[in-house]
Amino acid sequence: MSIPSKYLASSVESKWYDYWMEHNYFHSTPDEREPYTIVIPPPNVTGVLHMGHMLNNTIQDVLIRRARLQGKNACWVPGTDHASIATEAKVVAKLKEQGIDKNDLTREEFLKHAWEWTHEYGGVILEQLKKLGCSCDWSRTKFTMDDDMNEAVIKVFVDLHNKGLIYRGYRMVNWDPEAKTTLSDEEVIYIERTDKLYYVKYQIENENRFVTIATTRPETILGDTAVCVNPNDERFTSLKGKKVIVPICNRVIPIIEDDYVDVEFGTGCLKVTPAHDVNDKEIGDRHDLEVIDVLNEDGSMNSFGLHHQGKDRVVARKDVAKELETMGILVKTEDITHKVGTSERTKAVIEPRLSDQWFLKMEDLVKPAIKAVLNKDSEIKLFPKKFENTYRHWMENIRDWNISRQLLWGQQIPAYFYGDGKNDFVVAENKERALKLAQDKSGNAALKAEDLTQDKDALDTWFSSWLWPMSVFDGIRNPENEEIKYYYPTNDLVTGPDILFFWVARMIIAGYEYKNEKPFENVYLTGLVRDKQRRKMSKSLGNSPDALKLIENYSADGVRVGLLLSSAAGNDLMFDEALCQQGKGLGNKVWSAFYLTTLWEVSETVEQPKSSKIGLEWYKAKFQKTLSEIEDHYSKYRLSDALMAIYKLIYDDFCGWLLEIIKPAYQQPIDAKTYNDVIAIFEDNLKILHPFMPFITEEIWQSIKKRTPDDALIIARYPQTATVNESLINQFDFASDVVSGIRTIRKDKNIPFKDPIELSVVNNENYTNSFDVVIKKLTNIVVINYVEEKVDGASFRVKSNEYFVPISLDNINVEEEIDKLTKELKRAEGFLFGIQKKLSNERFVSNAPEQVIVLERKKEADTLAKIETLKSSLASLN
Repeated sequence: MSIPSKYLASSVESKWYDYWMEHNYFHSTPDEREPYTIVIPPPNVTGVLHMGHMLNNTIQDVLIRRARLQGKNACWVPGTDHASIATEAKVVAKLKEQGIDKNDLTREEFLKHAWEWTHEYGGVILEQLKKLGCSCDWSRTKFTMDDDMNEAVIKVFVDLHNKGLIYRGYRMVNWDPEAKTTLSDEEVIYIERTDKLYYVKYQIENENRFVTIATTRPETILGDTAVCVNPNDERFTSLKGKKVIVPICNRVIPIIEDDYVDVEFGTGCLKVTPAHDVNDKEIGDRHDLEVIDVLNEDGSMNSFGLHHQGKDRVVARKDVAKELETMGILVKTEDITHKVGTSERTKAVIEPRLSDQWFLKMEDLVKPAIKAVLNKDSEIKLFPKKFENTYRHWMENIRDWNISRQLLWGQQIPAYFYGDGKNDFVVAENKERALKLAQDKSGNAALKAEDLTQDKDALDTWFSSWLWPMSVFDGIRNPENEEIKYYYPTNDLVTGPDILFFWVARMIIAGYEYKNEKPFENVYLTGLVRDKQRRKMSKSLGNSPDALKLIENYSADGVRVGLLLSSAAGNDLMFDEALCQQGKGLGNKVWSAFYLTTLWEVSETVEQPKSSKIGLEWYKAKFQKTLSEIEDHYSKYRLSDALMAIYKLIYDDFCGWLLEIIKPAYQQPIDAKTYNDVIAIFEDNLKILHPFMPFITEEIWQSIKKRTPDDALIIARYPQTATVNESLINQFDFASDVVSGIRTIRKDKNIPFKDPIELSVVNNENYTNSFDVVIKKLTNIVVINYVEEKVDGASFRVKSNEYFVPISLDNINVEEEIDKLTKELKRAEGFLFGIQKKLSNERFVSNAPEQVIVLERKKEADTLAKIETLKSSLASLN
């Protein structure tokens, strides 16, 4: 096989992905092995690959590939979420382009369009994940609107309703006027902005007096049903029992008293609009006030808006303010900075709105989920641990979950109405069962199926995804099936902290309710991907690179490494394309190392050099030490640290040192023992690198020798940890410093590598000579003399050992050398002065930690030794 000198990712990646797919390496079925299961956080079916997906799914793929190498039955379940609001908005927009109004369609007609859109555009993101190398079991791909998934959702709704946990209530909800649906509290984002505060006079009935109220929303004045003051506010004692006239509509409303009003805030008089503010609604309930809603579902003014009817709320606000000014009752306006609720999906400003909605009682459901994460012996661990506080805050202050949405795309709520009363409905999994229940409940056996009307609302999308770890294994419909028993609970969940409550907490709640068991063991919470200016990446800012273009430019392996090099758990990733270039560079380095081994002629008769023997022993020890560090990083979900350890091991220790140590002389063969050992080592390197860089590692693995499908790297066996020879590692570290010192002298004194030189050593450290053969080979030293006293020549120190290379003064510019050494001596003396000043400070010495003092004293000793060497070198030149 001809091996190219340069690695070409574009010709490799699709080849190996197709190979893995062809041989079914990603597929999992229950067997006798230990399962390792991950369920993908299902991306929106509307989505395309962005940097957050790239990071999240790279991490999952690293974990799943490592588990596969460890011999576990690795199962990574992919899928997508139907994303009610986002998808419906896309379908409505497409229909609008075709001149079709959603409101002119029946539910069935709209759903037909929605399914057509989903089949055409849905799942694009899953195909894109394949480009990244994600090794999901694609045969298990699920969609939250699949028939079996739908059945599971409806079954759970009916069950919770029958348990008395789901109820229907007329409540103040968060209304998105753009999507025309209610939202849960968690789907509302509060954004700080500056608005106008309008001070408006209301005339007291039958008097020429006024009270002044302040509002940011003058358009809602038309829905006022009271003015409220604090009963303890002496300024308004004379208003007790009086009424005021609402401007524009001239409605007469009472002045009421309630402790809710803050006497210090605004004018002390509060306009009460029960239909448009949750606190006003509570006041209205206490005082039995009329409720007047002045807005349509799209945020425009309705008939209560009088001549402002039909205007958008923002337009109406300005027009009402102008009208109030014309009437002479707008006292003043001023700027106010406050937080305004906006829809997470559409970014529209939320309207508080009274509506009949379905709610899930959370108070009792949440208790096992709190215990599972926050107890001392917690069953579920969050990484990083800091997110436990966020989890605690949300869970201990939980409110009932508003689970109904005024949408067509989604699971239709299985409630069937049969009469005129508020409670004339039944909940059932299908219409046949509903009819029987309705006949029994109403006592009317003559009721027919056509007399039943199913609730038009759909369920919140999260109400399907909270079942995800169970429903993907059919654990709701068939709770005792083989797969749910084998794969559940899953092992690791990788997701963003922004959906810790939306999704993670709710999955935990559902897991304990329906399996009486945790849904996963560990939750790895990634950070957000930001640009170098720390801005969150977004299309609107134009700072989010094209994910597929990155792969094209830097290779999938390069992008994976680039993302993970600085992606500590829970900390935001400051993304820089240079990181991907660094990842690509690692791939090129590994390929060059492999290519080098293909150029060697292997000899069975050549004896193994001592330098190769000790070099290989050292690297095996270093590999084992690094492997232990890597495993520790994995256990703490420090994948960035694990990758960096692998990076340094392969780039520095393997490519930078070992290959140089064992490389045969020019045009000379390499001995078979060394060659076989270094290839075995190379294969172990590929195994630990494979989870991070799957494509290039498989390409090299398959190119080393002919392999069968059973010998593919993707299913090879991960290296086992063993006892670490720390002494050997320490000896090499010392020797590498000696090599660096000699190389520096050669560079500074312009001594070519081809010119052999001698080395003299004052061995104050009693350093073993085991690596002398390596030092000689890497620096072209012909002899190492161990001496008792210093000798003339260029020198350097490693710890307290002194090394001397005889230098002829004829070969150097003495004046330049004296000038250089003098400057270096001055710097060293300045550094020493700073250290000694610090150590002579009694306050510093008495307050600093012991290890800090030890470190400072070591710096002092090392600097004194360096100064002595520099003075000695200067003396030899004068």
